[in-house]
Amino acid sequence: MSDSFANSLDPSANGPSVGQAANDLRAAAGEKAKELGDQAKALKDKAAESVQHFKDVATEKASHLKEVASEKALAFKSAAAERAEQLKEAAGERARQFRTVADDQWRETRDKAKEMHITTEDYIRQHPTRCVVGALGIGFVIGLLARR
Repeated sequence: MSDSFANSLDPSANGPSVGQAANDLRAAAGEKAKELGDQAKALKDKAAESVQHFKDVATEKASHLKEVASEKALAFKSAAAERAEQLKEAAGERARQFRTVADDQWRETRDKAKEMHITTEDYIRQHPTRCVVGALGIGFVIGLLARR
């Protein structure tokens, strides 16, 4: 064994005692523990700052996304309203076209019916005997059919 180690074990030696060495080790361990505790606190504070930074960035990004989504929703709503207005105008125009065509056809039909009425009256006035005999013949045939 070395002399210094042997002297440290020998209580009668003039060097530091075992108790003193233990106290020195405890003090060194306490200092190291305090140093490590300070480092741990610094790491904890840095981690808390990082978490807060990430939280702030996430909040900012969420707010930005919300604004973008709101803008997109307004743009979509505006486009949908514009398209609905276009469709409404197109449907109105189509309805006016149908109405115009229907009115024209109604006028033509009414005019043809008036012409037929006038033509029929003229024929009856020119050939009253034929019309009466024809009406009697048609009435007779209808009567025979109705009996069966």
